[in-house]
Amino acid sequence: MDYYQLTPDVIDDALASVGIYVDRGLMALNSYENRVYRFQSDGDGTLVAKFYRPGRWSRARIEQELAFVAAAAGQGVRVAEPLERDGHSLFEFNGLLFSVWRSVPARAFEPDNLEQLEALGEQLARLHCVGETMTLDQRPVMDPATELAHSRRVLEQQAAIPASLRDGFFSALDQLITGVNEHYRPGALIGIHGDCHGGNLLWERGPWLLDFDDCRRGPAVQDLWMMLSGDRREQLLQLDTLLAGYETVREFNSAELALIEPLRAWRMINYMAWLAARWHDPAFPVAFPWFNTEDYWQQQVRTLTEQYQSLSAPPLSLTSWS
Repeated sequence: MDYYQLTPDVIDDALASVGIYVDRGLMALNSYENRVYRFQSDGDGTLVAKFYRPGRWSRARIEQELAFVAAAAGQGVRVAEPLERDGHSLFEFNGLLFSVWRSVPARAFEPDNLEQLEALGEQLARLHCVGETMTLDQRPVMDPATELAHSRRVLEQQAAIPASLRDGFFSALDQLITGVNEHYRPGALIGIHGDCHGGNLLWERGPWLLDFDDCRRGPAVQDLWMMLSGDRREQLLQLDTLLAGYETVREFNSAELALIEPLRAWRMINYMAWLAARWHDPAFPVAFPWFNTEDYWQQQVRTLTEQYQSLSAPPLSLTSWS
């Protein structure tokens, strides 16, 4: 089946194949990597169907994602859980893998709300306690040498970088990749959410963690740093608040704070490569019209250079907070 032609009739048939029926309100949600739809089912209430992009993750990798979510829920972590049918939560219809989730009746998470940040820190610690117990041997490992080399190849082969900017761009990119490989020295790798930002969180009498599509083995700080914003003083306050909640459950290794800038650089490079690799998807040029423009690539040369300089700056440290 063509992934780009998921019509309402096809969605209805896929869901009916596992005994779930769309009664009304089928609506596409904002998701670029997969195809996600919310709907009303008289039998099961408000549900969300997630159709996985073919070729991105294997069945085994998706099943391990769902197992991680189930294990976290079993330990009291506030995660959205998939529905099961006959002991399975991953289904297939005409070659497409999909799962169905109960919709969380909640509002947007407020990253600038310190009460919410502290509660998030506590939930992430509970998630990481589960992550310590699971091998996640089918999921990716945060390995910059491999991932950034792949991202560089994608950018070289698929990104529409103007000829006049290519030398400067790849010079800055290679310098930053070398810097990340030199500065990224993680300690223990555990099961983490992997993509913990405001768009994957909701709030209803506490935080809800959504979308474990990028779960993997990595350092705990990966699930914390994306919640930091603003100037250094603001980030220190946010970090202190997150860790106040986190350390009620699990000790945080402060040495991981030195990984924040390498991880930021890593995400920056992978994001560019992700857009380049997905540019053939009709949804991407519409959603990201600024990508692949000359102005965009000029800005990236400056951004990569600035981020390289950030690698050598003193890491955030709560000992300097006052």
